[in-house]
Amino acid sequence: MEVCTFYRFVTLSDLAAIQARLLALGDSLGLRGTILIATEGVNSTMSGDRDALERFLMGVREVPGLEDLTAKFSRAEEGNDVFHRLKVRIKTEIVTLGVPGVRPERHTGEHVDAARWNVLLADPDVVVIDTRNRYECAIGTFPGALQPETDAFREFPQWVESHLDPAKHRRVAMFCTGGIRCEKASAFMLQAGFESVYQLDGGILRYLETVEPTGNQWQGECFVFDQRVSVDETLSEGDYSQCFACRHPLSALDRQRPEFAEGISCPHCAGTFDAGQVAGFVERRRQVLLAEKRGHKHVGERQTHGKSIRSD
Repeated sequence: MEVCTFYRFVTLSDLAAIQARLLALGDSLGLRGTILIATEGVNSTMSGDRDALERFLMGVREVPGLEDLTAKFSRAEEGNDVFHRLKVRIKTEIVTLGVPGVRPERHTGEHVDAARWNVLLADPDVVVIDTRNRYECAIGTFPGALQPETDAFREFPQWVESHLDPAKHRRVAMFCTGGIRCEKASAFMLQAGFESVYQLDGGILRYLETVEPTGNQWQGECFVFDQRVSVDETLSEGDYSQCFACRHPLSALDRQRPEFAEGISCPHCAGTFDAGQVAGFVERRRQVLLAEKRGHKHVGERQTHGKSIRSD
């Protein structure tokens, strides 16, 4: 089983027709995952056999404006469905920044490869920013990177306004999981007056795919938005699971702590939910166990080595 991620900022029209076309093609190839389309472009993570994914990409490239779309591939463990179904959704933004007028298809920061990125990491005059959310940063990042401690990407512009100054921070380098967030963030930063803006081309996933092992500066694992939860430096499925209640990634040590109750709570959220919410988690856990006894899977959660994983 392989996982394919891709995005492209480009002006699209007739979104309903594109939605129907991609849904029919993905279904015919037996693929699963999520595809977001908007007038600003497309953003997707899908899983399936490599040949089927390549054939799907050929179909996507037939959409005007997506002819030169590229994709990144990683692996999932045998038996991990990664996604439960195929969804193609029409959205206002393919990644939600919430700032009108930001147009990544027209102007973004300078894309840099793994070798150039390592040079930027070592440059004391460059401000390196992890544009991901706090729970993603918690399990891995690049050394020295600033972490905005956001809960959602839409909080990033306010963090920039509060913590950065275009007159002082003249050189800024940004990274995210697959490139899409820093692509949009870099367009926002240029619009806000920052002089030199760089972005890691293809994000962490392409960096891990292309960097020489002796030059790998990444520390930890990389959070991904599917049932694998994380990938390691070889892009194989990592060791983290995810709390169903708060969705925070959980290490093996987290799962051994007394606050962890599978499908109900974890050390990051124990005591933060009201009685009604906890009762809902308990009931859902009961339904999962009943489904297991019948030999069925409860949609939205899988059990692997005692790990409980929630999907979007």
